[in-house]
Amino acid sequence: MTMTQKDQISVFDDSPISPEAHDRFLESGLMLSENAKTVLARRYLKKNASGNPVETPAQMFYRVATHIAKAELNYDPNADIRKYADQFYNLMTGLRFLPNSPTLMNAGRRMGQLAACFVLPVEDSMEGIFDALKNAAVIHKSGGGTGFSFSRLRPKNAMVGTTGGIASGPVSFMKIFNTATEQVKQGGTRRGANMAVLRVDHPDIMEFIHVKAAGSELNNFNLSVGVTDAFMRAAKDNAFYDLVDPRDGCVTSTLNAGAVYGAMVQQAWQNGEPGIIFLDRINQDNPTPELGKIETTNPCGEQPLLPMEACTLGSVNLSAFVKTDDNGSVIDYEALGETVRTAVRFLDNTIDMSLYPLEAIDQMVKGNRKIGLGVMGFADLLFQLEIPYNSQAALDMAEEIMGFVQQEAHAASLALGRERGPFPNYAKSRFRDNPDAAFRNATVTTIAPTGTLSIIAHCASGIEPLFALSFVRTVMDNDKLVEINPHFEAAAKKHGFYSDALMAAIAETGSIAHLDTLSDAVKNVFVTAHDISPEWHLRMQAAFQKHTDNAVSKTVNLPRDATLSDVQKIFDMAFDLGCKGVTLYRDGSRENQVLSIAGDPKTGKPVFMTPVRKRPDTLPSFTTRVKTGMGQLYVTVSEYDAKPFEVFATIGKSGRSTTAKTEAIGRLVSLALRSGITVDKVVEQLKGIGGEHPIFQNGDLVLSIPDAIARVLAARYLEESKKQRELHLGGETCPECGDPVRFEEGCMICRSCGFTRCG
Repeated sequence: MTMTQKDQISVFDDSPISPEAHDRFLESGLMLSENAKTVLARRYLKKNASGNPVETPAQMFYRVATHIAKAELNYDPNADIRKYADQFYNLMTGLRFLPNSPTLMNAGRRMGQLAACFVLPVEDSMEGIFDALKNAAVIHKSGGGTGFSFSRLRPKNAMVGTTGGIASGPVSFMKIFNTATEQVKQGGTRRGANMAVLRVDHPDIMEFIHVKAAGSELNNFNLSVGVTDAFMRAAKDNAFYDLVDPRDGCVTSTLNAGAVYGAMVQQAWQNGEPGIIFLDRINQDNPTPELGKIETTNPCGEQPLLPMEACTLGSVNLSAFVKTDDNGSVIDYEALGETVRTAVRFLDNTIDMSLYPLEAIDQMVKGNRKIGLGVMGFADLLFQLEIPYNSQAALDMAEEIMGFVQQEAHAASLALGRERGPFPNYAKSRFRDNPDAAFRNATVTTIAPTGTLSIIAHCASGIEPLFALSFVRTVMDNDKLVEINPHFEAAAKKHGFYSDALMAAIAETGSIAHLDTLSDAVKNVFVTAHDISPEWHLRMQAAFQKHTDNAVSKTVNLPRDATLSDVQKIFDMAFDLGCKGVTLYRDGSRENQVLSIAGDPKTGKPVFMTPVRKRPDTLPSFTTRVKTGMGQLYVTVSEYDAKPFEVFATIGKSGRSTTAKTEAIGRLVSLALRSGITVDKVVEQLKGIGGEHPIFQNGDLVLSIPDAIARVLAARYLEESKKQRELHLGGETCPECGDPVRFEEGCMICRSCGFTRCG
């Protein structure tokens, strides 16, 4: 390689790519959706001081490819870097494989940190705790997410020998970590994400289980209880078990395992947390038990790691490997195998090219060289093969295709081990007596979240079913664009039921399950997340787990009316089916629902509503006149922080009874709004109430006085189609673009702009 070539792919090249290289990019044929271009521009492309992108998507991919290819020089000084750069570039621009977000953001740039997943130890001392906090801030700044086990911290009210004081316990320190995370944005693009795990036998376990009951605590943490096999057996028998002080291993008290398990079920039903990780199951697959036990995972639960360990992830887009032959649509296993082998080499190179934020992390990572190759676009693959997600055929396909990926990935890691040597801690691993398992990497496969990556690749997230076949996305100037899954669109045109009106109607709910005009065959294949029973979600997770070294990021979706027994059934099944953990989400459970019953942390008694907010002396307002069958209605709405706070309604030239009822409606609506009930809930209750004298106004039918009030509120604060989508798709909106966010793969994701609350 010439000096000019080396300069062109410098590790710290922050200069614009050369004109000669730019000509190459223009000929690359990179095909990206408009949504993908938007997400790349907002979150991935290199920007100038004004925040404007100074590279194209193709330039970004080439920046990453050349940087990762440079690792070849570590093993062969005469390596043809251009050849490997071309391979990696074609792999990414063909949207067959994408690495985790920090690699796309930081490769070939000064930050240089390329891993997504980190685990930091939290030792039982003030110095150890705040060292972990400092290290987490550095990792978040570099684009990584952090997992912590707080199980080593002494329990609340334990004596502190050095000061004679009283310990505040793990939960109090978790709150400090949460506050610090709030202040650090990952790579300037997103807030950091954390996982907190506490062992089920820690004396503070009940406080941990209930810490998110009020919905306002630890918003930058995912929580999971570290459960043992012994606890699960005790819970099944409703037996008591020991709580253990982590300092000395002494038993402090006992709890009824059934009651603790019930509390976990209750809180998971209420707001989706805590989840569960099965510690014994995870450590059965710990490749280096001599180096320590695995106590926690990365933020979304799919990557168990030792303290000070990190992992680089990447995902193969399965939807790109379906071809048509005489037998119809089939999987192109030859192309898939080639992609897996190249991706393993890419990820192994990434370990060498990453600038880790701490020397201890650098040593651990390069000692074990863990990588996590996973998949995305599985739902799209099933669409193309016309296999229903909730079927035994889909489970068989999951095992077949992930078994193939696992086999090829292990073979590629073994080949790299022969070429470059096995991972340095191989002699301390459970593979050490097997020369046929002298892998380059201690672990090779992981099913990771692919939220923004799947937007770039224009496919379904990870192994999740599609969340909506068609949905409305906000684009520039608040225009609305109906976005349709391409495989569903192709099938609709093939079977002759496509129309713009139908696609827009489907976007209201995202599903076709309720449409009697479509055949059962079509409806069976094109199912969405909420059409699928929770048991099928979990069985799919278990199918992929059978052929995955690490763990699987998957959300088990439950309907809004799911019961506590439904949640417990999922927890029980996850344990019985050999999963390493489980995350579930009951539809709507994370909305700001002030009417949901939550326990008072002091008394344990139910709290039904929030206090009524005090009215300021002066508030801005507006008045709208609506013609009703009972006369002219005047609706005055006072606003606080641009939100409705009070409603005053008066009706002209009507009897006293109608006037009194109108005033009463206004007072009750005002009370609801001041108690924290959201305007969409008020509209939902009032809209459609019929009256004695419906009347047309502005081309619409006003049914009654309460219906008219609902229309005033909806016109000011809601967009009806958006409201309907939110009711179906989870109830929360993106803080950046206002479109609905979805709970997938253990975290919230906006499919419109790429905003996520997880790492």
